[in-house]
Amino acid sequence: MKLPVIKHLTNFIQENDEDYVLETIETLEALTEVPSLKDEELDVIGELISNMYGAIEVHKAVKSGASQKEALNGFMQRVMGSIDK
Repeated sequence: MKLPVIKHLTNFIQENDEDYVLETIETLEALTEVPSLKDEELDVIGELISNMYGAIEVHKAVKSGASQKEALNGFMQRVMGSIDK
């Protein structure tokens, strides 16, 4: 996951609508079923999907009253904590 990408996507959600990102996730998930995709291509798609889900989580935290900085930091701490386990 890349924090600058998540931040950019969070801004996109705030300016537009969360539905755009959710529909993009659905599209990318459908693409992962193409049998001719290489592992590297699947990795890129997976990274994009992860960043989009991260942006949605950050957006939800902002809607709940957190500042964007607090929401981003909190999300990344949860991600890093889950990796360390």
